[in-house]
Amino acid sequence: MPGAPNRPPETKAPPPVPSVDAPELRVLRRLAPSRIALNLDVWRGAPNHELVDPLERAEAAYGRKDWHEAENQLDRLSIRFHEPRWPTLPEPFRQLRVPIPPPHPPQWDPEFHASPGEKEVIKARRTAETQAALVVASLAWAKAKGIDVGDFETKSESARAAFAAGGPVEDLYAVIDPIWEALHARIPMPRSAAARPSPTPTVRSEEA
Repeated sequence: MPGAPNRPPETKAPPPVPSVDAPELRVLRRLAPSRIALNLDVWRGAPNHELVDPLERAEAAYGRKDWHEAENQLDRLSIRFHEPRWPTLPEPFRQLRVPIPPPHPPQWDPEFHASPGEKEVIKARRTAETQAALVVASLAWAKAKGIDVGDFETKSESARAAFAAGGPVEDLYAVIDPIWEALHARIPMPRSAAARPSPTPTVRSEEA
């Protein structure tokens, strides 16, 4: 219509920034390094099916977006990792085990006098620090196995250094979450060792 004011061009709203606590990301940050942990050479070929089974169930739950069940299965795997009958995982993959602190008086805890908010901040940064170490170790393992990691190594080291210098947790995860997604897609699922058949009992014929 002549003389009508020009309408401003329509712009699409930017996509929402995913929260660092989004359940799918929490699962991915445990699922990808767990898959690599069960591919390490410490298993001498293949880990026991008691370790692979909960990972497979976690993967299936992740595929159908059942984050609660995926975390439950990863919790079971983290408990399995603590059992003394399995090989000891090297650092930092050892941090995938369920934490079992030694018994001591509460007053010995350096966070005893911290407020609930301060404890949450300490926990978040500790978790992020472990994640940074895991992604660096995972990339080194993948590269040694001939898996293309592109420029992920440089990005992860830079993000880790920035975080260690006081950078926010959000900036660290913005770098390493896409790395976990790529590694999860490129690392094959571990194959469990074949279960040993139970011995067949020897049947003795009765003497005449």
